[in-house]
Amino acid sequence: MVKYRIERDSLGEVEVPVDALYGAQTQRAIDNFHFSEVQLPFAFIRSVALIKYCAAEANASLGVLAKEKADAIMQAALEVFEGRWQGEFPVGVFQTGSGTSTNMNVNEVLAHLASNHTGLAISPNDDVNLGQSSNDVIPTAIQLSTTRRITRKLLPALAHLVEVTETKAAELDHVVKTGRTHLMDAMPLTLGQELRAWANQVQLASERLQALLPQLRALPQGGTAIGTGVNSHPEFAKRFNECLSAFTEQPFTAAENPFSGIAGQDIAVATAGSVSSLATAFMKISNDIRWMNSGPLAGLAEITLPTLQPGSSIMPGKVNPVVPEAVCMACAQTLGNQTTINIAGQSGNFQLNVMLPVIAYNLLQSIELMTSSAYALADQCIQPLRINTENLNDSLQRNPILVTALNPIIGYDKAAAIAKKAYQEQRPILDVAAEETDIPKEELAELLDPVKLTKSKK
Repeated sequence: MVKYRIERDSLGEVEVPVDALYGAQTQRAIDNFHFSEVQLPFAFIRSVALIKYCAAEANASLGVLAKEKADAIMQAALEVFEGRWQGEFPVGVFQTGSGTSTNMNVNEVLAHLASNHTGLAISPNDDVNLGQSSNDVIPTAIQLSTTRRITRKLLPALAHLVEVTETKAAELDHVVKTGRTHLMDAMPLTLGQELRAWANQVQLASERLQALLPQLRALPQGGTAIGTGVNSHPEFAKRFNECLSAFTEQPFTAAENPFSGIAGQDIAVATAGSVSSLATAFMKISNDIRWMNSGPLAGLAEITLPTLQPGSSIMPGKVNPVVPEAVCMACAQTLGNQTTINIAGQSGNFQLNVMLPVIAYNLLQSIELMTSSAYALADQCIQPLRINTENLNDSLQRNPILVTALNPIIGYDKAAAIAKKAYQEQRPILDVAAEETDIPKEELAELLDPVKLTKSKK
């Protein structure tokens, strides 16, 4: 049987499991919120712990917190930041909209640890939360955890995907294939050109994310409850950001207007939008790969992906493009998360947004999904794909759209008639053009050469 101890807060006494590091306010949240088992990512909890670390250092340097207490809080915060005590943060995503329950959960755990380390009576509110409010801690934690996950995880993954795709494109510059618009035959291009288009989509998405980083690094911490900074030392925000910048080796600054950073979540919405644009690119790339891999007999079968697992529980020998399918589902989830964040971002009533935890959860999940998707596309799809040269060449030679090259010589209508006849008779466009025009076959072969048609005449 679980044994309990009695903890007290401003509302009275609460029974808390005897071995728990958290206290009364965390237990009230556990008792009150039974919506789901969905937890905030530990990356978010780590960011809250890092905020407490820097707040303690700032307050000690300003002489408003005893150094011995500050050192104990900082030691406890480091333990949480480094991954210890993960089971002590049970508060779910669906809680008070300010994230007060999570802020107090961290405050209580750090106070308990710090008190145990020193024997001092360290208060979760008066010491760990000194100069802070849930209203500036949680928005700051959203921006801090998002910044760290983008810079440490997502951007390196995108750089890896771009590098792998560009390398593969260089290997395939000599491979010409039929282009497609509206899923129908179009002018030829090289596989190198096709893959470089994918790489450029990813590179542009990366640049859009990087452009948001200065805004993400401008933190509302120090604004306390609504932005006025009441109960926070006038120099707190400056000292806090100096500590955070040194710890993370990133240039964090105080928000020019902390009221905005507390009342609104516009930067989270904008970041989610950029992550969603990346998801649309990944879904496009994944579906291109699925189409190109389709078959192997009744589809396009232009490429072959690695065989990773049996594709059917009833059809022996069937193999499916499981990684692109998984990426597409990750993209669908990310696009759905964007809708959730958009709605949550509208929930800033007067001086506070009241859907902060759900913003944090969905934004961090989207970044994680796109990070994993980037590596999956690079290492399990693009780098190991094999080219089915015979299929590519067969489709290319029978492509009637090659006749487009003759437009300047014989006109659109005559070229259309040749294309129609070639398609109806399922014959090479070169043979039909030789019959329907006075152009020597050798000259036609030069004009209709698919390789030359992939190159600009500029």
